[in-house]
Amino acid sequence: MNKNLLKNIFLKSLFIRRIEEQIAKKYSEQEMRCPVHLSIGQELQAVTICDVLTKQDIVFSNHRSHAHYLSKGCSPEKMICELYGKKNGCLNGRGGSMHLQDISKNFFGSLPIVGSGLALAAGTAFAQKRNKKNSISAVFLGDGTMEEGIVHETMNFSSIFKIPLLFICENNFYSIFTHLKDRQPNSDMTRFAKAHNIKSANVNSFEISKLINISREAVQYVRKNKKPFFLQINTYRFLEHCGPNNDDYINYRPKKEINFWKEKDPLILLNNIILKNKILTLNNLKKIEHDYNLKINKIFTFAKNSEFPIPNEAGINVYAK
Repeated sequence: MNKNLLKNIFLKSLFIRRIEEQIAKKYSEQEMRCPVHLSIGQELQAVTICDVLTKQDIVFSNHRSHAHYLSKGCSPEKMICELYGKKNGCLNGRGGSMHLQDISKNFFGSLPIVGSGLALAAGTAFAQKRNKKNSISAVFLGDGTMEEGIVHETMNFSSIFKIPLLFICENNFYSIFTHLKDRQPNSDMTRFAKAHNIKSANVNSFEISKLINISREAVQYVRKNKKPFFLQINTYRFLEHCGPNNDDYINYRPKKEINFWKEKDPLILLNNIILKNKILTLNNLKKIEHDYNLKINKIFTFAKNSEFPIPNEAGINVYAK
């Protein structure tokens, strides 16, 4: 595995984790008044996918959007301002955590309604094909989305019209509190793709080399063949479904299960690979952590000190001009 690639993926993933840990820490101050769905534990797959995408490729996300937004190269300052509802936010403080967007980076947006990004992603992929673009569209969805009818409608359309659309199903095994085994008879959701004659793959987030390789192959397949691809990545969120806390006290997730996934934390595994292969030293990592801490504190200070939107501008951009 290319050492620079491993280093790049690790550093991006580490920054996402640290900024989300700061969101979790600051959320109790009651100044971020939007719900937050944190990606702690799920960072690596967002980074590995977006690392292969070009700036011209279009990405759609869902309610758990921070890692996708940041992985696409969007501004962390604008994201944190958006969470604080400030004018400097990526949507001028109007959207909050679940409505992040940066058209300049072709991050077309995160949409909180389950499955709502799928048809939009099919639309942009269809346009890319008709306009003979070399770019593709990618849409992140959760395992809970697989129970929505729009999944099959979008897959059917994508397969018939052979459009360059990458489906990335982040399977963290839970739809809020309900485990996948209580919702579906089979945890391998590539069966849906196969039913629609769409090529697919299934990988665990803690299989670092395999995850990186399959992510690259999936993107390259869609770009080269102008056909859809379905990638299932089995992962795990370490915090509650919505909010900054551990939810072990609810007892809907077995301790054995939580410990299994935390012991296979992809970021820690990659950290160990980085050190073992002398890609970075322990002193390097300490310096990086120090610099990240300074940068993130600066971002939060900027956001907290930024201005709120002007109330009499509330009607602007509600409808297209």
